[in-house]
Amino acid sequence: MTHSQPLPVAGLLLAAGGGRRLGGRPKALLPHRGRLLVEHAAGVLRAGGCARVHVVLGARAADVRRRAGLDGCVLVENPEWAEGMGSSLRAGLGSLAGTDARAALVLLVDQPGIGPEAVTRVLAAYRDESSLVSAAYDGVRGHPVLFGAAHWAGVSAAATGDRGARAYLEEHAGSVALVECGDVAEPYDIDTEADLAHLE
Repeated sequence: MTHSQPLPVAGLLLAAGGGRRLGGRPKALLPHRGRLLVEHAAGVLRAGGCARVHVVLGARAADVRRRAGLDGCVLVENPEWAEGMGSSLRAGLGSLAGTDARAALVLLVDQPGIGPEAVTRVLAAYRDESSLVSAAYDGVRGHPVLFGAAHWAGVSAAATGDRGARAYLEEHAGSVALVECGDVAEPYDIDTEADLAHLE
């Protein structure tokens, strides 16, 4: 399937969290493979096929802006980041309104086991603004998730606290196209001190 121009799908990286269970170390600033985690994740979205990448920042946003090489990314500040992932998802989708993006492919900064292959697979399932696609790991829904623009208002309305899009996806489970990625990615989170062992 060849496209003369890039797909109208923007990468949306949620990188605003304060790392509460990591002693208040924002995950965006954790080192991984010689770069900051936020740079690594933005690179994954780009390598996976997202020509436009929006990055939602929150905790220590000024430090992230100063230290992270995010050239070419649109940086979105979420002043309400402490409320949880839902506010970051709303801020990110809000930043895409009025652009030419017809869908958003959402990746979390704290899942470095998910690489470009999973992004490419989910991207390939995009059809139009009504698309709702999720990576799956042994059949269980995970990230990245793609929301066609027709879903943005509903997702934003349902995104409260730390729930992100979970409620919306559960409500529309019958419409979600699952794309198996368990053979190319690992969906672990970097949430606690023990999880830091996953970083390289």
